[in-house]
Formats: sequence, C-alpha cells, structure tokens
Amino acid sequence: MQEYLLLFRNENNPDGGEPSTEQMQAAMKQWQAWIQGLAAKGNYSGTNRLQHEGKTLYPNNLIKDGPFAEIKEVIGGYLILKAESLEAAVEIAKACPNLVFGGNVEVRPVLKIDNDPRSKSFLAPIQ
Repeated sequence: MQEYLLLFRNENNPDGGEPSTEQMQAAMKQWQAWIQGLAAKGNYSGTNRLQHEGKTLYPNNLIKDGPFAEIKEVIGGYLILKAESLEAAVEIAKACPNLVFGGNVEVRPVLKIDNDPRSKSFLAPIQ
C-alpha cells in the first residue's frame, strides 16, 4: 500500500468563536471513531495535531510569527493514511470529521526518500 498525507485545514479565527467544551468533546469522539476505523482496516499509519504557535521562515532571513500570519486557513493537523491509490485515499478521506466542521482535507501521495531512485545520491554524504 502507498502512503498518503492528509492535511486538515480550517478557517483561522483569531477573534474567538471557540467551540464549547461539549462541542469539542463531541468532535473528539468523531475523530477518535474515524481514526479507530482506519486502524481497524489497516489504513492508519500515524497522526498528530499541530499547535497554534509557530514561525514561518522566508528568504532573506525574514521570520514571521505564526504559521498563518497572512492566510485565512490554518493547518490543524495531519494523518498518514495507507491506501491502494490516490482515488482510494480520497474515498477514505470523504469520511473525515474535518469536513463536517467546515474544514477541508488535502490528500497528497507521499514519496518516501528511500524509495526515490535519486535518494542514494540525495542522501549520500556531501563531499
């Protein structure tokens, strides 16, 4: 099976509008059920949430606070999914709870460095 990266994006809402504790608990149950289902079917490889703070580096040594300083969406987390094809990964991602909450999911094939024929030269020590 091939691995696919699912990136979970939501609208950046710096002015509050935070969900209630009950809403957060309900959302977490949906996420847990979805991920447990993926694991039970052998499609789950790993996941993490991303914290809100961070830095973004630009050319010429420019560093800005926050990973979302100039965009409307923030990446809230990711999941590594195992699927037979990109189409199969998209079908699996259609059940993602992030879609229920108004977010979106980007599905990208992962090319492992050690599977890339050019990787031997890429990973070779610099002379």
